[in-house]
Amino acid sequence: MSDLGYKNFRRDELEYQYNPRVSVPEYPQLARKRSDESREVRATHKSWLNVSYGRSPREVLDIYPAGQPASPVLVYIHGGYWRSGSKDDNCNFVPAFTQHGASVALLEYDLCPNVTVTDIVRQTRAAMAWVYRNIARYGGDPSKLYVSGHSAGGHLTAMALAHDWEKEGLPGNIIKGAVASSGVYDLDMVIHVSANEQIRMTPEIARENNPFLHPPLAVCPLLVTVGGAEPEGWKQMSKDYFQFCEDRGAVCEYLEVPGANHYTMSDHLADATSPLTQAIFRQMGL
Repeated sequence: MSDLGYKNFRRDELEYQYNPRVSVPEYPQLARKRSDESREVRATHKSWLNVSYGRSPREVLDIYPAGQPASPVLVYIHGGYWRSGSKDDNCNFVPAFTQHGASVALLEYDLCPNVTVTDIVRQTRAAMAWVYRNIARYGGDPSKLYVSGHSAGGHLTAMALAHDWEKEGLPGNIIKGAVASSGVYDLDMVIHVSANEQIRMTPEIARENNPFLHPPLAVCPLLVTVGGAEPEGWKQMSKDYFQFCEDRGAVCEYLEVPGANHYTMSDHLADATSPLTQAIFRQMGL
């Protein structure tokens, strides 16, 4: 019997390569730090919290306005391998953007195993449509909508780019730029790791939501970024997705953030001087 489990990694290597909680054992402390910083942001910054975009209690979003009208809007999708995480614990980066003239909308969604990845893709697309239709009431400019997501949020960003918005009666170009950060793009891989006990990925769900089978329809700049200290298997997903999009004519940029692991990417996003945040500012025209 072969020891190879997936992508030429042995079975005993897969968890390290494709489960960030294993490759970053200090993740509980890093997550707690981000949560504490986010709690401070929620307590001190002007916002509209838990605005409903659907029927589920978790189909809500938070809006942090910039200090100027008709501002560009960053729609942010948190990670957590589709099975954990919350917008409440992932808004530590907001001040870096609102202080530079961008409004921020953070999306919430239901989590596996209560729903499937297919359901979550539908929810985040519905939230994007809601933002486009309603953000002007909160000071944002719907013609300047950008989307970014980390980890599972990176995958959901890719699926937002692949969506035919015109089928919903919206312009096809509602997304003006995108940043996919440390994304989970290889959905077949998920079937081989322990996290799938909660995610419940199947070959059918993987095909339906595989970014490599659903290329971007949106014609907009795309930044694919990943931490330089992340495992090679995880980094390869970003390299492959970048190459896939570039081969199909997308205007792409690839960025490895030096020294960043999966959980310290949020620190770089919250730093207005970091290469990651500066690249997003350039994309948004800030």
